[in-house]
Amino acid sequence: MMKVLLAADHGGYSLKEGIKPVLDALNILYDDQGTFSIDPVDDYPDLGYRAALRVSKGEFDRGVLICGSGIGMSMVANKVPGVRAALCMNPEQARLSRSHNDANILVLAGWFTSASAAEEIVRAWFGAEFEGGRHRRRVDKIRRLTGL
Repeated sequence: MMKVLLAADHGGYSLKEGIKPVLDALNILYDDQGTFSIDPVDDYPDLGYRAALRVSKGEFDRGVLICGSGIGMSMVANKVPGVRAALCMNPEQARLSRSHNDANILVLAGWFTSASAAEEIVRAWFGAEFEGGRHRRRVDKIRRLTGL
């Protein structure tokens, strides 16, 4: 069974809580790493970096990170070697990030993504598989360029 790590700051807390039933429906096992309220007590760099490290180390198959804009989580996660985090605003981007780019972390924007849109994005992302082929060459180039 796939293991997924969830993390959000206060700007992504509500959306994180809203996608849990979707993951349950998809039979995806997840570990919620916080934050656990809308209070701004946890910062996205701390949560996102720790989560990305755990995905990079193989402790989790994939991750879902959420902050207000999605940009901060994307920036911090993509600093971790081996992580290919994709900020997705619609289901087609989600599908392509998996099938063409082999993204291993989905990033969502809590302030700009409705609960229904998030459900569609999550279903598309987890439903897509990496196609390999010509896309494998490109993902391999990312690995070489980043020293992996």
